[in-house]
Amino acid sequence: MAQTAVPDLSVTPQSALIDVPRSIILRGVPAGAEIEITSETQRGDRMWRASARYWADDAGTLDLSRDAPLSGSYQAVDAMGLIWSQRGEGGVFHDDPSQPLETTLTARLESAPIATAMMTQTLMAPGVTRQPLAEDGLVGTLFTPAGAGPHPAIMILNGSGGGINEPRAALWASRGVAALALGYFGAPGLPRYISNTPLEYFARGLDWLRRTVKPRGDFVAVAGQSRGGELSLLLGATYPDKVSAVLAYVPSAFVHGGQAAADPALGRDGPGWTLNGEPLVHQWQDNVTASWEPYDNARHQRRNADAMRTALGDPAAMARARIPVERIAGPVLLISGGDDGAWPSNLYSLIVQSSLLAAGRTAEWVNTPEAGHSILFPYVPTTAIAHVHPVSGIATTMGGTPAANAEANIAAWTAAQSFLASAVG
Repeated sequence: MAQTAVPDLSVTPQSALIDVPRSIILRGVPAGAEIEITSETQRGDRMWRASARYWADDAGTLDLSRDAPLSGSYQAVDAMGLIWSQRGEGGVFHDDPSQPLETTLTARLESAPIATAMMTQTLMAPGVTRQPLAEDGLVGTLFTPAGAGPHPAIMILNGSGGGINEPRAALWASRGVAALALGYFGAPGLPRYISNTPLEYFARGLDWLRRTVKPRGDFVAVAGQSRGGELSLLLGATYPDKVSAVLAYVPSAFVHGGQAAADPALGRDGPGWTLNGEPLVHQWQDNVTASWEPYDNARHQRRNADAMRTALGDPAAMARARIPVERIAGPVLLISGGDDGAWPSNLYSLIVQSSLLAAGRTAEWVNTPEAGHSILFPYVPTTAIAHVHPVSGIATTMGGTPAANAEANIAAWTAAQSFLASAVG
């Protein structure tokens, strides 16, 4: 008598860094059966979930890298669809990046569980060390790769949410780059708001990173997201001798005011950055067309980008606020989304690239047309598109779709690693 196959759900590799794609295969089920697979991941103190239904093939096998869902949390063929399509609340990482993310995958036939598998995603490779920074007025965390080095170095800057971006720094260190996640507001020991942040603070951070790490070839890049992307370009233009390369995620080509992260006493049209004790001119300053009306009076989802576009109608004001990117000495990488709800990062990136081209320079630019503002790194949930801003408390949308944002995450991280390797070389 033929023996009935036992269903087996496998994940390969079972444990790896978070940026590593996995093979997820179910074997030993009835030919042509309709199977549901669910994913559950504890992220901080909240559970995130996704599910989809599939047909098994004639051999009783289901391969997520080959088979599209019949229905569920995502649509097209995608081996990691059950991860990026998860929905939940709160952050997508633990507070401690040394703690792995554990995902339980469960296969069900006619609602009954028939097989389970575990998948482990890590941010810190073995041997990576974490060193908190709280000296010379600087606040952040340094992640150092395993091995003696010397390693190239990178400074990681968050956007208008503030805080310290330890996950991104931990992953860079896991890929061989000493990474300082430098906070500048919204973290213990730092101002609560972005208003009047001195650029000299970041110059001290770059100097500290060089002294501490003694990087290979004296190479120190700067990478930032959103306001951090604006800041990365601004630091490269202000301190070309200190910044070896710039990685600007969804950046601006112009200096902005405090906006959503502003001190309420100064208002969102007050200055965001200072240099030598003086506020930098920003795009809302003496701008005759700039208006918050499209944002404040939006009937449906608010898009900050709609207000940002109104400022473009005053070319003189925009020229005064333009970041002089042609002063950047090192190479530049631009990452943008064509449906950015926070500000038009694709248009801003085009302006940055055009400014560099006019100066006989160039920039590498990766734009995902249907992606929004929240471009991170691969294989994390991309469903949290609309949210309440952590500083202003106003509900807004970042744009894009979960599938397009997942695509952008892969494209951005692939480009960033290649770009940095080339810049270091």
